Amino acid sequence: MKGIKKYFGPSTLVTAAFIGPGTLTVCTLSGANFGYTLLWVLLFATISTIILQEMTARLGLITQKGLGEAIRSQIESPVAKTFAIALVFTAIIIGNAAYEAGNISGAVLGISGIFGETIPWALIIGAISFGILYIGKVKIIEQILIALVILMSLVFLITAVMVQPDFSAILKGVFVPSLTEKNQLAILGLIGTTIVPYNLFLHASSVSQKWTSADDLKDLQIENGIAIGLGGLISMAIVITSAATIFGKGVSGINEMAMQLEPLLGSWAKYFLALGLFAAGISSAITAPLAAAYTAKGIFGWDTSFKSGKFRVIWMFILGVGTLFSLLGYKPIEVIQVAQVANGILLPVIVFFLIYLCNKKALLSSYINKTWQNGLALLVIAVSLVVSFRSLNSVFEFI
Repeated sequence: MKGIKKYFGPSTLVTAAFIGPGTLTVCTLSGANFGYTLLWVLLFATISTIILQEMTARLGLITQKGLGEAIRSQIESPVAKTFAIALVFTAIIIGNAAYEAGNISGAVLGISGIFGETIPWALIIGAISFGILYIGKVKIIEQILIALVILMSLVFLITAVMVQPDFSAILKGVFVPSLTEKNQLAILGLIGTTIVPYNLFLHASSVSQKWTSADDLKDLQIENGIAIGLGGLISMAIVITSAATIFGKGVSGINEMAMQLEPLLGSWAKYFLALGLFAAGISSAITAPLAAAYTAKGIFGWDTSFKSGKFRVIWMFILGVGTLFSLLGYKPIEVIQVAQVANGILLPVIVFFLIYLCNKKALLSSYINKTWQNGLALLVIAVSLVVSFRSLNSVFEFI
């Protein structure tokens, strides 16, 4: 058991963080609207996440610092440092605020599926999250909610086998890329829900709680690959169940989303999915504001505690914006989609700084990036930029 337990750590939390309401919603819509054709995006995003999270975890292990602290300490020019801090802080604030709106909307989508929409659930969920964060009893609540998310993930994996999907179509979807004018926003959403920018900061900061020596690097890399690889498999399972059961039927709410689990759960599918969405939404609604606060603490060099005023102002702002947008009356599914797209657009900014830091010998010595790691990280930036531009251009018609 000790041998198994050591492979459950920071990367497992990263996986639990990205298997949230955004992943469930975007992957369901992908399968319902495009069948198996976008599975290749999840393969690319999962491999990219493994590489990028290994980079930030290695940075955290060798330096015993978070990504924010590393950015602040390694840029010497005052002008460049100010620009970098402002850029990263803005990206994280915008990205996390959008993500938080999706988290709370996901929890609302779940709980309203059981009790109806007449109650202002966004306000109640925001208040619950505020109470948990303010008191500081995050760990116990998160563990319970993450357990529910893991259970939901297992149900999707089992259902993906039960629905007897078209394996030739799955193989084609995984290995033959498809990029059309209609699926560009869906591609960006799948990338944004898998490679989550705030997870790069969260991972670097949490590594030192489990790993303390460069000798642990191999174990860290194994844990990272297994945990995130499993997360990618779960995301694919959601696309597969959706494609096999509700392709072409349209999805407007939890009733349609739950149809994909009926082969296993029957009439209980709606209630199970509602509980899973609620748990995933609440757990992510707690994590995202904390990640933003820890990022601000690192890049500004604040020597503050969890309960300090500065720290609380950041997470309160993120939570407040997320709750407000969820209250404005937008459909939860639309809010979640926009949040994932926003993450995909902001991703290149954070990855650029990560590549820069992971190539500094003064910081990482012999543990700097290898050529292939830089190549794949640059590919992530290139793909994100191309898809972002094409997606936004199709919406706003810049050119």
